[in-house]
Amino acid sequence: MNTAVQGRAPALPRFPGLLLTAAIAGLSLWLGAQPWLQTRGIGALTLAIVIGIALGNTVYGTLAPRAAAGVGFSKATLLRAGIVLYGLRLTLQDVGQVGATGVVIDALVLCSTFALAWWLGHRVLGLERGTALLIGAGSSICGAAAVMAAEPVVRGRAEQVAVAVATVVVFGTLAMFLYPLLYQWGVHAGWMPLDETGFGVFTGSTVHEVAQVVAAGRAIGQPAADAAVIAKMVRVMMLAPFLVGLSALLARGRHAGNGPRSTIAVPWFAFGFIAMVGFNSLQLLPTRLVAALVDLDTALLAMAMAALGLTTHFSALRQAGTRPMLLALLLFAWLLGGGLLINLGVRAVL
Repeated sequence: MNTAVQGRAPALPRFPGLLLTAAIAGLSLWLGAQPWLQTRGIGALTLAIVIGIALGNTVYGTLAPRAAAGVGFSKATLLRAGIVLYGLRLTLQDVGQVGATGVVIDALVLCSTFALAWWLGHRVLGLERGTALLIGAGSSICGAAAVMAAEPVVRGRAEQVAVAVATVVVFGTLAMFLYPLLYQWGVHAGWMPLDETGFGVFTGSTVHEVAQVVAAGRAIGQPAADAAVIAKMVRVMMLAPFLVGLSALLARGRHAGNGPRSTIAVPWFAFGFIAMVGFNSLQLLPTRLVAALVDLDTALLAMAMAALGLTTHFSALRQAGTRPMLLALLLFAWLLGGGLLINLGVRAVL
């Protein structure tokens, strides 16, 4: 009996936060099903983060001491579970639509963005190398997760990590709303050179966080969402080789044998996503069960969006300062403009 009680105890502090994110997710799912919002491309995931941001900058401060554990669990663990289950929406045939083109696009966007961050941040703006590299890692790969994974390699300080995460949250959230508007505007203006699938690859190869990619893709359409998640997961899986290369590069400027060895954080949820896609391609599960699991996945992702919104504070702008925010803005402009050129160029060649 004592063992059972101990096994349940860690979950109890998470309950208030889980209840809060579930309530926001439930409201968002209901609102997202309303025809007026559906016709305007405003889905449940977008609504969840908007409601979360509104609460996060008003009343959440009084709830945070009790809800923080559950909100953190929603933002991290439930997001990863949602991404794994997202594989039930896709098959290997769908992945083939992205193909080698998507891999090349991801690699070029990653390398160019990080190189630009290193040069602009350290050489032009005069930021500390650790700050520039952490902002570059977050912008070029997978947001806050990449910042946290790169921290032991860069040997960044706590305040540098906080600044980098703040810039990722601010500009990643901006991208989440801007990309769907850009696509719709381009289509109506008659100049959009990419279809939904192509724009989804562009979204997945340039938007910061996995959660933001999911929300932006879903706001455009299902083909865009599928392609965006596939492209993003390929980009996420580049994290481990990126960290190995960065560690080797930084080691060239350090004395051999000095300092502790850096550990590499492997994004296992990305491999879970791929395994789920492969399993779904076998079509072993009944259609009704798959549909139920897809609904569960949407709810988990909505809870993750709510948690991300609750922890996105406008004060992050002030804490980040001018030069880090300027670097993040320039990288955001490159991801938007340069990333689009890379997408179009690779598609023209391959």
